[in-house]
Amino acid sequence: MSNWNAIVDRITSFIGECVRNAGADGVVVGVSGGVDSACVVKLCTMALGNKSVLALVMPEKGVTPEEDVEDAVNLCKELGVEYKVIEINPFIYPFISILGSKPEIAVANLKPRIRMMLLYFHANSRNLLVAGTGNKSELMVGYFTKYGDGGVDFFPIGDLYKTEVFQLARFLNIPESIISKKPSARLWKGQTDEAEMGISYEKLDAILKAIDKGLKPEEILAMGVSESEVKAVIQMVERSKHKREMPPVVELRDIIQNN
Repeated sequence: MSNWNAIVDRITSFIGECVRNAGADGVVVGVSGGVDSACVVKLCTMALGNKSVLALVMPEKGVTPEEDVEDAVNLCKELGVEYKVIEINPFIYPFISILGSKPEIAVANLKPRIRMMLLYFHANSRNLLVAGTGNKSELMVGYFTKYGDGGVDFFPIGDLYKTEVFQLARFLNIPESIISKKPSARLWKGQTDEAEMGISYEKLDAILKAIDKGLKPEEILAMGVSESEVKAVIQMVERSKHKREMPPVVELRDIIQNN
């Protein structure tokens, strides 16, 4: 892709417009040490200036690798943005101690929801918006926690597939130590996105792009992906529809107005 200058201009203009329209003083971003959040915090800094960006680094001790924290902090220092490191373990323990042992997925989803609460606490305290770090691949298949990392005010890179985010990162000169990592939400020790989803981002994005173009499943198979992979991705898109929409409301006006 050769038009990254135009893409960056569009995104930074969008960020500025979101902040101005909300009457906010800037943004807060959760910076994990991964490529998505690295791109977002840099784009926000380009759009608003480093004084209008707050970064929260929210590791989980025992799960988040130390190099993630180091990469996140070093990037914040390089950009000159204010940052806070807040371990989320002290917030997790009370839930577990009160509620008892729960299924792994319930505990895993608790973590991004805690991070969401920390982001909005700082946002509300300082008149900031929460800039989300989700990309188009994650949003389309629902690979995010509802009211967790999906609970944000806007998504600067939400129309870029994951494979495109890697290209953007290189255009923005994001450190190679961040770009070269295997993508992971760090929901548990050793977790990676591709292993959990059961498909590589290259194949996932190829299928999603085909779906976006309106291609039929049999047409997608000609792209070098298996039938099971196509079916799995289509199912992920369909089953996660509720994550991308406002909660449904039953319509009652017709009954009320006829009384």
